[in-house]
Amino acid sequence: MLTSFKFSLLSLATLVAISAAGPVAAEEWTRTTPRGGQISRSVTNDGDSVYSGTTTRTGANGGSYTSSSSCGAGVVTRCSRSYSGVTANGKTFSGERLSAHGPYNTRSVGSFTGPGGNRYVGFRRFRR
Repeated sequence: MLTSFKFSLLSLATLVAISAAGPVAAEEWTRTTPRGGQISRSVTNDGDSVYSGTTTRTGANGGSYTSSSSCGAGVVTRCSRSYSGVTANGKTFSGERLSAHGPYNTRSVGSFTGPGGNRYVGFRRFRR
């Protein structure tokens, strides 16, 4: 038989467990680099094992880089990442990468577009 004290303690424990499993968790930070640049990062979790984030990096010489990614966890974890940047002398570059991490191997495909407009595509497969 539950006494009122045990019932209150059980109710409190249930409330704490439900509030800890909230749908949104986020983390943001910014720091300076040793050579005078700055990095900013933001990561969020939507509660359904999907994480997404952005990273922005600015160099002391004027170059910049921005990346955004998203990963969904499961038996096979799938991630996507896209990035772009500008070099210190104004040339642009961009790229994207998709990957799938399974229990036995990892597959990844990506593309990169360089400052001259040339596009490169690559594929990788890793066995565990």
